[in-house]
Amino acid sequence: MEEPDESTRRFPPLTPRDPDEGDPWPRARPAGAQPMPEAETGPSGPVPPRFRTARRAGRVVAKGGTGAFTGARRFTHAGGAGESGLSRLLELHAFNTAGDAAVAVSLAGTLFFTVPTEEAGAQVALFLVLTMLPFAIVAPLIGPFLDRFRRGRRWAIGSTLAIRAFCCWVLAGAVQEESSAFYFAALGCLVASKAYGVTRAAAVPRLLPSDFTLVKANSRISLTGTGAAAISAPLAVGAAAIGAPWSLRYAAVLFVVGTVLAILLPPRVDSNEGEESLERGDARRPGIVVSRHVVDALRSNSGLRLLTGFLTIFMAFTLREPPDFIGWTGNATILMGLVIGGAGAGNTLGVVLGSWTRSRSPHRIVIAVLVLDVAVFALVALYLRWPTAIVLGLTAGLCQSLGKLSLDALIQRDVREEVRTSMFARSETLLQLSWVLGGLLGIGLFLLDTPTRLAMAVATVILVGWLALVLTRARSAKATAPAAAAGG
Repeated sequence: MEEPDESTRRFPPLTPRDPDEGDPWPRARPAGAQPMPEAETGPSGPVPPRFRTARRAGRVVAKGGTGAFTGARRFTHAGGAGESGLSRLLELHAFNTAGDAAVAVSLAGTLFFTVPTEEAGAQVALFLVLTMLPFAIVAPLIGPFLDRFRRGRRWAIGSTLAIRAFCCWVLAGAVQEESSAFYFAALGCLVASKAYGVTRAAAVPRLLPSDFTLVKANSRISLTGTGAAAISAPLAVGAAAIGAPWSLRYAAVLFVVGTVLAILLPPRVDSNEGEESLERGDARRPGIVVSRHVVDALRSNSGLRLLTGFLTIFMAFTLREPPDFIGWTGNATILMGLVIGGAGAGNTLGVVLGSWTRSRSPHRIVIAVLVLDVAVFALVALYLRWPTAIVLGLTAGLCQSLGKLSLDALIQRDVREEVRTSMFARSETLLQLSWVLGGLLGIGLFLLDTPTRLAMAVATVILVGWLALVLTRARSAKATAPAAAAGG
């Protein structure tokens, strides 16, 4: 047997200690003290406590982001949307709405919140004239132009996003330099945004899952956009806190991503399979022939947009300095946030109801929401307090959301494919013009120092008259339809 050497005899080899035996040399520890946690180690040794906290926070954020992405993907692919290709359109619309939210945050901060009330009123009126009204002239040209791109809808949708990315970058420079190019770039963003809505709405029937109604598909698209806007708006506010141009540059990046996603839409979006061709007889009668349900829906949505435009402008300025009879004694900004939050909640609720509904009769929904909206507005005009103002915002958001979803479904259902894009463009023109008229009515009454109750009474008379006209025309059209069918 080999003799151990001198070093082994003096320093015997260490053997691993059994943890059950306990510490043979226990150190004194104060009573109640917790054992020291094992130090985290990195590639270069122990990690300092401040970096350890940051690493843990990063892991939580990454885990939350992964969970949110997984949940969003599960939502966009549910109900056969992944197989039909509707999920791609949902993802594209999320980036589009996120970019629009960033633009809205930037424009609101530039035109409204940074100047006194009198100057803000003049600037908003100028913005309405220079950016909204020209759209009423340009928009009728959008539909016929986009009808030529039925075999290239992906590129048409992508072009509208790319144009907005460019206009947002120009807007960022114009805000920084206080250039007059601001209004022209804003007009470009608006026109391209409406053109996107037209082309996207015309493409939905191509990607409709078998178990989806058009109202349900449009509701899911709107709900996706609402969620994306809710996430993007705080990020845009944070970017604007660094500098006004940064929120616009952030929007430009979102629109660039949206452009790429538009080009990656399924090829069936460009397919003309199943589309009707114009007959010679149709050429002798040019124009778009629509059903009475579409006409009733257009009239109803015009009233809804008129009311929304009035409330958006008039109530925004009124709530900056609330009258005493409203009963609000706190910060005016908080009250404005509550009313805006009510409108946003109503819009989301309308989208959710549209997504859940199994109704195959959107023409009934669109009339019902107009009646509800006008009735609530008339009641609030008689008894205007801050709680009723929040209820009015909630109702206006709910009714506009359901009305627009029903109108889109009727156009997609009742209008021929070869003129559907033109019909969407004309409807968007009419709705935008109605919103502008409501906004001009609100800003005009405010600039004329009209008492709040009198202004609400004037708007109530106009809306009740419009509702009576819509109901009368709908009733007469319903009465003449059976007679025309019998005569045919």
